[in-house]
Amino acid sequence: MDKAGGSGEAPPEPEPAAAATVKSIVVYPIKSCRGISVPQAAITFLEIWEFSSIYLMDELGWAGLRWDRQWLVMNSAGRAFTQRVEPKLALIEVEMPQEAFTEEWQPTPDSHMVIRAPGLDPLKIPLGAKRATVDDVSVWEWSGSAYDEGDEAAEWFSSYFGKPTRLVRFNEASEIRETNPDYAQGYKVLFADAFPFLLASQGSVDALNSILKEPVPMNRFRPNIIVDGCQPYSEDLWKTIKIDKLTFLGVKLCDRCKVPTINQDNGIPGEEPTEALQALRSDEVLRPSHKNKRRVYFGQNLVCKESLSEKDEGRIIKVGDPVYVLESFPSSDEVPA
Repeated sequence: MDKAGGSGEAPPEPEPAAAATVKSIVVYPIKSCRGISVPQAAITFLEIWEFSSIYLMDELGWAGLRWDRQWLVMNSAGRAFTQRVEPKLALIEVEMPQEAFTEEWQPTPDSHMVIRAPGLDPLKIPLGAKRATVDDVSVWEWSGSAYDEGDEAAEWFSSYFGKPTRLVRFNEASEIRETNPDYAQGYKVLFADAFPFLLASQGSVDALNSILKEPVPMNRFRPNIIVDGCQPYSEDLWKTIKIDKLTFLGVKLCDRCKVPTINQDNGIPGEEPTEALQALRSDEVLRPSHKNKRRVYFGQNLVCKESLSEKDEGRIIKVGDPVYVLESFPSSDEVPA
C-alpha cells in the first residue's frame, strides 16, 4: 500500500494552464471583403467522392471555418480580385444569417447572404440556390471551376468596380485546393490564400502599436482567430495547440503583403505597419540562419489536425475558449516561414 493509503496508481496528470483565450473569431465569406465577428464558428468538413480507374475514393479534409472565403470576386479573365490590386474590396460588407455559424445549420430557400457597398443598394445572394458552373477561375497557382452567382451579382460588382466582374462560389462538389505540401501535406483550403486558419494575438498588435505613431487595428491583418492573454508574438512558437476538442498545428509564419497597409475603413493604402514590421519582424530579425526572403511576418498559419467523420460533433470553436499550447518551437529561427 502506498503512503496515501490508495491503490498505488499514479495520480492523473494535472491539466496544463491555458496560454491564452480566444478573444474573437472572424469569418470572411468573400475573399478580401470585410469579415464578420462571430461568437462561435464551425470547422468546415469536406467529403469529396472521386472515381479512380479502380474504385470510388472518399477524400476527407478540413478547409477552415465554415463560410470563410467560400466566395471571391473575379475579373473577366477569371482571376481573383484581392485588396492588393483592388483596395475598394475593403469597403464591401457581408452579412450572413446569425444561425449560419452553428454546427448543424443548413440553408433554406429564404436564406441569403447580404452584401453592401457605398453607393449601391444591398445585394442578396441565395445560400441554397443551385448555380451553373464557370471554368478557369484562378487563385494564385490554382485554377478550377466555381459556381457563378448570376448576372444580377455580376452587374452589381461590375458597377462598383467600373469593369466586368463576377461573383463566384467555391465548387466543393468537384474541386480541391490543397495546402502547400512543404508545410502541411494533405490539408485543404477554399479561396483563402494558402492555409485554412490564421491566428494572431492581441498582445502582438498592442506591442506593434506601441512603436507606431498611429496605431492600427487588428483588422489590418485579417486573422480568423484572435487570442488574448499571452505575451506579444508568442504565437510564433506555437507548434501544436488545442482549442476546445480540436488540435491545431502551427505550420508557417504568415508573411505579409501590402494589405496590412490598407485602411480597412476607407480603402486607402499607406506605409505602415510594414515599415515598422521590417525593423521588428523581418527574416533578418526572426530567422537569421536562413536565407533572407526580404519578407515580414505577423501571425501564425494553422491547420486542424483531426480527421473526424461527418457525423461526429464538436467541430466548433467559441469566443472564450481556452488555448492550450501542447508543443512549441525552440525559437523563431526554427519556425517554418
